[in-house]
Amino acid sequence: MPATHTVINQPPPLQGYDVYAADAVLREAVHREGADWAEEELGRLGRLAGSAEAIAWGVAANRAVPELRTHDRYGARIDEVAFHPAYHELLGTAVAHGLHAAPWAGPDSSGAHVARAAGFVVWSQVDAGVGCPVSMTYASVPVLRERPDVATGWLPAVTSRSYDPGLRPVASKPGALVGMAMTEKQGGSDVRANTTLATPDAGGSYLLTGHKWFCSAPMSDAFLVLARAPGGLSCFLLPRILPEGDRNAIHLQRLKDKLGNRSNASAEIELDGALADLVGEEGRGVATIARMVALTRLDCVLGTAALLRQGAAQALHHTRHRAAFGRPLADQPLMRNVLTDLALESEAATTLGLRLAGAVDRSGSDGAEADLLRIGTALGKYLVCKRGPGVLAEALECLGGNGYVEESIMPRLYREAPVNSVWEGSGNVNALDVLRALHRSPATADALLAEVDLARGGDTRFDAFAGRVAEDVRAALAAPPDEAEWGARSLVVRLTLALQAALLVRHAPAAVADAFCAARLAPEAGAGATLGTLPAGVDATAIMERHLPHAAVVAA
Repeated sequence: MPATHTVINQPPPLQGYDVYAADAVLREAVHREGADWAEEELGRLGRLAGSAEAIAWGVAANRAVPELRTHDRYGARIDEVAFHPAYHELLGTAVAHGLHAAPWAGPDSSGAHVARAAGFVVWSQVDAGVGCPVSMTYASVPVLRERPDVATGWLPAVTSRSYDPGLRPVASKPGALVGMAMTEKQGGSDVRANTTLATPDAGGSYLLTGHKWFCSAPMSDAFLVLARAPGGLSCFLLPRILPEGDRNAIHLQRLKDKLGNRSNASAEIELDGALADLVGEEGRGVATIARMVALTRLDCVLGTAALLRQGAAQALHHTRHRAAFGRPLADQPLMRNVLTDLALESEAATTLGLRLAGAVDRSGSDGAEADLLRIGTALGKYLVCKRGPGVLAEALECLGGNGYVEESIMPRLYREAPVNSVWEGSGNVNALDVLRALHRSPATADALLAEVDLARGGDTRFDAFAGRVAEDVRAALAAPPDEAEWGARSLVVRLTLALQAALLVRHAPAAVADAFCAARLAPEAGAGATLGTLPAGVDATAIMERHLPHAAVVAA
């Protein structure tokens, strides 16, 4: 009798490989943007990210979700979040590799933010949940520096590569993380509707009283918080533990039951006279914390790039090893069209994200780079993050029914994607931010169009599209406000595609640039609204080979 349990035609697991070394797009961007000195550490992180051990950490941390513990066994409030040990391994690794603060830890070095961005892309492919505390800690440093006396007590721990999840005063900790609590239930993105009050106390600090609807990473050592002081909406640093060792009056009401990002906790919190220090000037809270939001928005782009890369890698790996109708899926024309389009989307996202990280490195001394960063981050945050769920749905579909099963990792990637579009301002908020930048800072338009113009002459379709985009910018600046707002999303899509295409025309292999221009810029292409609709003539073989996750795998 034949055996009833013979496993054939199943791909081996994608593991045992170097996530960084296998990503040609990321490696090229690291070199191009001046961070080639970080290759050795990125390789170490990449090999760990592709290991069976780290992949198992990601699975475990998402299955055993954080647990809220409001009281101890005696009824005393403790307001703690308990995590699976795997989450601590993931977050501790991120901190050890400096993904939370390395660019701020020492003397400025060329490409420091690029190196950190590349590491963020690599490690986020293992688990996106650690990206939240890592990103907010990274982005908190420029804000903390607004208050030097406060920064002196916090920055040594914040920029340390030691991970210490214990609840103790920061002065006694080797490492610390910083979260954020901005939004309230009545306002959401409209933070000017916040009602949390900040009352000055006799010691020069403030007592905060109110409710925060989303507190990101509530296990952090401190939070940047917006509250209404006598001088208006202001920014505060709110520690979990007070210098004497007492717990601050921060009460965790419940953890959010989220669509994705399950390994990471998000909470509603009550502040009952919680002690906090003013950061920046009273009444300038939005402007102060905006420095943090600019960097966390960039991490939304990088985080989505990580998801797209891992989704494309899984799809390419699966279809090379899975046969149907007599030949491997990856050899079948229609599947090749889809896989090639997935690769294009991944490459465009990574290239844009690393270009913006390079602008962070250069923005302090180059005004044009600062202007490009200002508008480019909002553009990338809108389009890259907006396209994430759809692209990952296509990647999941490449695995068929296997992709719909949790063991494939694809459902987790798919659930993670929407948060990057929602967090730190939804699509509409970022589209309006682009309009605001164009009107208030005309230099941002100049910087964007100058970056686009660098690719002129490289592709006739691109040249025509770039000309239309320049006209679009002038029309948006001249339009009445309501008319400009009505068309903001369409404008942002075109501007982002122009920027991505310019970068690919200049830096990517000809096969990639040609396919992107054909699929995204030609009037009949529909901006690639549906993947797998590439025109004939695209060099699919070259593009797919470029994006294959070359892995030393063990047969299933």
